[in-house]
Amino acid sequence: MVMRNKGGEFVMRDPSALLDFLGLKKEAAGPHRVAEDVELIAAVPIRVKDREEESGGAAWTFSTFDLDRFSERIDPAGWDYANYLKNPVVEWAHRYDIPAIGKADNLFTDEDGLHGLVVFNDKDYDPFGWAIGERVRRGVIRAGSVGFRILEIEIPSKEDGKDGTSLIFRKQELLEFSICNVPANPFSLTKEAGNQTHNELSPFWGNFIGGNNG
Repeated sequence: MVMRNKGGEFVMRDPSALLDFLGLKKEAAGPHRVAEDVELIAAVPIRVKDREEESGGAAWTFSTFDLDRFSERIDPAGWDYANYLKNPVVEWAHRYDIPAIGKADNLFTDEDGLHGLVVFNDKDYDPFGWAIGERVRRGVIRAGSVGFRILEIEIPSKEDGKDGTSLIFRKQELLEFSICNVPANPFSLTKEAGNQTHNELSPFWGNFIGGNNG
């Protein structure tokens, strides 16, 4: 899971890092409301279908209840995307500093996850966004990530966590969706391309994880 705050990002290797930041203990099993305003970024699996819909959009699963690489799950029933639908932009690699490459449409949830269509921009006014869409259509890019604000989490009991689940996000607000080459890993860059690697964190991120937002 990736935490984002004040324009930066941090890859969490240890699932307990979020609990430490929120002041919770792994032993405190049960639901917990989240008072802090924290945005997380979670990896998304490949597209649901390889065919184009009538609207020209690519059918996509935005999120599922599957166990992720950080031993966490996102409850499909807990998605709140009412505000997102007012501005359903699709971004490239969680970049807020470049124009959206498309929009999301026909969002819905079921027991399997959060789903919708990704409609990419036309070539005549956005060659870059269109080219990303072409890569998706040709199967070159098949993954994405959701950015969301956590509202309620659940720490599983030892019995419920036997399947490896360490944390469940029970209620969350969808903030954005991005198409990515490598989802939920923004630090897979050289120093020249991405400022710093995951092994060289700025003092800001050390303070952030320590609970000091500056």
